[in-house]
Amino acid sequence: MTVTPQERMPALYLSHGAPPLADDPVWPGQLAAWSADLPRPTAILMVSAHWEEAPLALGAVETVPLVHDFWGFPERYYRVRYAAPGAPALADSVRKLLRAPGTPVQDIPDRGLDHGAYVPLVEMYPDADIPVLQISLPTLDPVRLMDIGRRLAPLRDEGVLIVGSGFFTHNLAALR
Repeated sequence: MTVTPQERMPALYLSHGAPPLADDPVWPGQLAAWSADLPRPTAILMVSAHWEEAPLALGAVETVPLVHDFWGFPERYYRVRYAAPGAPALADSVRKLLRAPGTPVQDIPDRGLDHGAYVPLVEMYPDADIPVLQISLPTLDPVRLMDIGRRLAPLRDEGVLIVGSGFFTHNLAALR
């Protein structure tokens, strides 16, 4: 399914949990079923709670590595692969939409997808055939974040799925 002029890609917030959530008997199937009901995105813009950096940063746009930003878990979690293509055209669009006084944008070309980004994507789009760009949270100020969201919203009309990923509580030490 592709986006038509009558529809707009949603903006989602997903709870990505900790790495062991991928072993949950229900959650991965729910994400897969949910994504099957969505139009196929032209690209995915990820915002993970695990990347706070100011000014706003764009991750890798060519080859997108993974950042295993957790420690002390079973080896199988470190063997996860998600070789999605980068999204240089999406990065250009993000730069243009955010170009304004007070919203500098930086590139961090070697910054890959952290587990807040790739854990849900592995379940939603396991073929890793949709271009992905992760951006940082440049602030925790809700007013500024809402402004950034409003400025990025036109991407949804271009078939871009915007995904925010986090978790209400996150005590990884308790999950080991």
